[in-house]
Amino acid sequence: MRLTDLLKNVCTPPFDAEIAGIACDSRKVEAGFAFVCIDGVEVDGHKFAPKAIENGATVLVTERDLGLPGQIIVPDTRTAWAEMSANWFGHPDTRLRMIGVTGTNGKTSTTYMLKHVLEACGRKVGLIGTIQSMIGSRPIPACHTTPEAYELQSLLAQMADEGCDDVVMEVSSHALAQRRVEAISFDAGIFTNLTQDHLDYHLTMENYAEAKHLLFKKSRLSVLNADDPWEPTMAADIADGLVTFSAAGADGATFAASDIRYAEGGVDFTVTGPSAEQSGPIHVSIPGEFTVYNALGTLACLLSLGVPFDKAQAAFASLEGVKGRAEVVPTGRGFSVVIDYAHTPDGLEKICSTLAKSCKGNLITVFGAAGERDRGKRPDMGRIAAKYSDLLVITSDNPRREDPVSIINEVAAGVPADTLYLICPNRFEAIRTAVCRAQPGDIVLLAGKGHETYQVLKNGIIHLDEREEVAKALGMKNKWELGQ
Repeated sequence: MRLTDLLKNVCTPPFDAEIAGIACDSRKVEAGFAFVCIDGVEVDGHKFAPKAIENGATVLVTERDLGLPGQIIVPDTRTAWAEMSANWFGHPDTRLRMIGVTGTNGKTSTTYMLKHVLEACGRKVGLIGTIQSMIGSRPIPACHTTPEAYELQSLLAQMADEGCDDVVMEVSSHALAQRRVEAISFDAGIFTNLTQDHLDYHLTMENYAEAKHLLFKKSRLSVLNADDPWEPTMAADIADGLVTFSAAGADGATFAASDIRYAEGGVDFTVTGPSAEQSGPIHVSIPGEFTVYNALGTLACLLSLGVPFDKAQAAFASLEGVKGRAEVVPTGRGFSVVIDYAHTPDGLEKICSTLAKSCKGNLITVFGAAGERDRGKRPDMGRIAAKYSDLLVITSDNPRREDPVSIINEVAAGVPADTLYLICPNRFEAIRTAVCRAQPGDIVLLAGKGHETYQVLKNGIIHLDEREEVAKALGMKNKWELGQ
């Protein structure tokens, strides 16, 4: 590709050349490459410009004068990297209908709902998200909620080449702040909610909200949760294509849910849209208030994009749950085990309150807090779990390089003095403890890991699939009860 084509929408280069490839990691540079110097969170790529030249780079894209040959100075190399990646792969987003979902909680469930309904309408759908990416029914492992710009554009090109009609993707606040999606135009963006998370990175809720707002500045249709207090921030400067949804009677909402009925087998509600053709009853076989909001946001988006109501209605009736999101693990022992990804105060409150309503016995909650992440939410998580649970087992999540016991103590600081809780730093032991204590009618909630099948410790990553650990714990429980 010619340099002038590669830098389209970035700058007019002072010279032209044939470019063999692009990289922002000097170790991946080969002869004839353009190297983009990105000042990252931990490493400044400008320091590796000489190494990139040594490896064969003929062009350097920088934010400052390095006194090196072939350099082109731009105001922002992150934006340049996103645009160059899109140019390199021929802007695959223009061959796809792009739907982005952002918010603290509900992104994964919403994208899976979108995919399910669109496929029921006969469309081929690509999915990009936390659990995995998918091209139709073929899974692709995910490394980040939203991939880096080059990997993202490569994946979109693959989806377009394989005949996808739509792409539904989770768009994280980190991806927006780091401009990974800068070169993508979204046909629709959905805002689920905003609660405390990632303040270790964004520092303030205002910064966090503004990062999320960036998605709607680049979306032709903005679908916003009118019941969330941060909705006005998301709606700022949006003159056209604004659609709102509400399950709490917000004035003027475009789509509203009413006659909401909760049961162990799911939820039923009535949708009222702008017309009779966009209104009617909906059943989703996933319990919880959060299901109403995820389904309502999905409906508001797809109905606004022209999906017929009857098609959406039938698709929701056949929808199954998402791995690690209120996932029920059968025990055959009269009590239930539920695995959920809840790792924020809001997420924990939603799943705990939902299970508390249907629990006939005791709710036993196993949870922790992630290391090297927002410390401010830890005592809040302890307080919220205690509010709904009969027994807490406070354990490790992904402690990373932090001391697990120190994290647990910060969580426990929020637990009221009259709450029964146990401390088990070893998550394997915590699961066994909870399962062995469970009696008929109880619910054991394993919160925080969800779909993840690993744990990040100080010394590395270990395998941890909570479904496997539940099975082992049930075996131990059987032997213990039989006196073996």
